[in-house]
Amino acid sequence: MKIGNIIVGQSGGPTAVINSSLAGVFKTAKELGAKNVYGMIHGIEGLLKERYVNMSEHIKCELDIELLKRTPSAYLGSCRYCLPSVEKDEAVYKKLFEILKNLGIEIFLYIGGNDSMDSIHKLSNYAAKIGSKIRFMGVPKTIDNDLAEIDHTPGFGSAAKYIGTTMKEIISDAHVNGKEFVTIVEIMGRNTGWLTASSAIARMDDGRGPDLIYVPEIDFSVEDFLKKVGELIKLRKTVVIAVSEGIKTKEGKYVCELGDTGVDYKDSFGHKQLTGTASYLSALCAGKFKCKTRAIEFSTIQRCASHISSATDINEAFQAGGFGVRMAAEGNTAKMVVLDRLSDNPYSIGFRACDIAKIANIEKKFPTNWLSNDDNLVTKEFLTYLKPLIQGELAPIMVDGLPRHLFLNREAVKGK
Repeated sequence: MKIGNIIVGQSGGPTAVINSSLAGVFKTAKELGAKNVYGMIHGIEGLLKERYVNMSEHIKCELDIELLKRTPSAYLGSCRYCLPSVEKDEAVYKKLFEILKNLGIEIFLYIGGNDSMDSIHKLSNYAAKIGSKIRFMGVPKTIDNDLAEIDHTPGFGSAAKYIGTTMKEIISDAHVNGKEFVTIVEIMGRNTGWLTASSAIARMDDGRGPDLIYVPEIDFSVEDFLKKVGELIKLRKTVVIAVSEGIKTKEGKYVCELGDTGVDYKDSFGHKQLTGTASYLSALCAGKFKCKTRAIEFSTIQRCASHISSATDINEAFQAGGFGVRMAAEGNTAKMVVLDRLSDNPYSIGFRACDIAKIANIEKKFPTNWLSNDDNLVTKEFLTYLKPLIQGELAPIMVDGLPRHLFLNREAVKGK
């Protein structure tokens, strides 16, 4: 199997393992004899400005690949670029395909989540329309675990491992004084509660998990929330609660909008920046119960904590990148790499290529049947699903007491 030039990009929010997928793409492409493996600087948005690098000039040995697998954020740089429809702006497509033609590209891979898969869908449709032989393949990435057709997404396991670990530490700290104290932890999740539900993994033999869990799939009631917190304070004094940043009232209003956050930012996809949910609820509890409260927002650290990433997640991300190259080399296009669970015990997965039309613009919600105890805790079935994904550690390569990462000076890359 011999292949020509390949180009790969990273898009959307980074994860602790998105670079492991990039490493898998690069290594497999070189093994298959690719002449050049180009990397888009800041995804499609950068490619439109002809900003790209030949990755062979920057990744020169096995140690570089191992460093890349352990490097957080997006090595090539990311973007949140909304590719317009062909009907609205065909000139963008003409420009992209002219750039790809000039580089001699045969395979285009995009590592990303829902919006990235929408881009692969649009580009592959346009390729079919104009008779282009370029193959387009999506490689899954998102801590939100909300892509359709896939058992779980690379990035989710490591984020869940960080959340579970940190929740254990927060809970231990919260109980130190034995006084009335409410801690509210805000976890990423605009429309789905996969990550917030993962906080339940903290409940093990050596400690308690969160007392309440709130996810976007269930309407949030301020009155019901305060009632439950009040009952728990009387029962055990110290209460720790996990909430998704995107929880909403039955009227469809984000809870973070009930308070004055001063934030009114939207990205190119129209996604409103969500922040302040924990702060708002913490203030409510302080006023209602006259006790000490604390709001903790995990924010970006839950997606970039590579020092505690899951070895399972890193290895699967690497395999997904390599599988995407192989599938495209065999002639597949307009597809995304999918992970299928074959067994829970022993844990086993398989890979396949799924039509992108079944994935683009479809959001996989957290199953409400995995919520129990009046929607505020999770079932054993969910924990059985989650536990294999957080197993193992791939220790950072330490230099002078700190993790060593692979760095690309993206600002030095010229374009138009």
